[in-house]
Amino acid sequence: MSEESEKFQNPVAGFGVTFKAMFKRRLTEQYPEEQKVTAPRFHGRHQLNRHPDGLEKCVGCELCAWACPADAIYVEGADNTDEERYSPGERYGRVYQINYARCILCGLCIEACPTRALTMTNEFELADSSRENLIYTKEQLLAGLTEGMVDSPHALYPGMDEGDYYRGAVTGAAPGTVRQTAVSQGEKDEKDKKDESDEKAKEVDA
Repeated sequence: MSEESEKFQNPVAGFGVTFKAMFKRRLTEQYPEEQKVTAPRFHGRHQLNRHPDGLEKCVGCELCAWACPADAIYVEGADNTDEERYSPGERYGRVYQINYARCILCGLCIEACPTRALTMTNEFELADSSRENLIYTKEQLLAGLTEGMVDSPHALYPGMDEGDYYRGAVTGAAPGTVRQTAVSQGEKDEKDKKDESDEKAKEVDA
């Protein structure tokens, strides 16, 4: 092919793509009236998962925060106790925050998580008019309770240890499992509540 013919055909080929697109039917999505269906493995809002009995999978290791290229994750770990247990391990995530004003939804955090505590959902509607509202807390990210679960904190399944949880031996909460008092979060047990009510009653009588 001669140089002259190439100079003529190259622009024509380029315009051919344009002409083909001009006569195609335009795709208009009626959003938000019609919700867009995402791919099954779409990277959307994060979720902190639970074990089948309701204990949290997050152990507060902070590997997700270290892996985040946008520095969007903040984690503070704390120690579990027999009186207040949130996860099967020695530690749990006391504070967990994701700043969606920074997050680029790359998924590196979920790859770094050793316990599969952090996964990503199909939820993509994260826009807001306030930066403060774009900082999601642990309470917002934590998965809800399903049948067979008891809200954390509560004791380990009797006869089970941390390894049994991650091997899938625990399939639900043991019969009679009750939620412990979250003292670290400012909750008071029934005895303290009763003492407070008695004191208030005395003050009213006085």
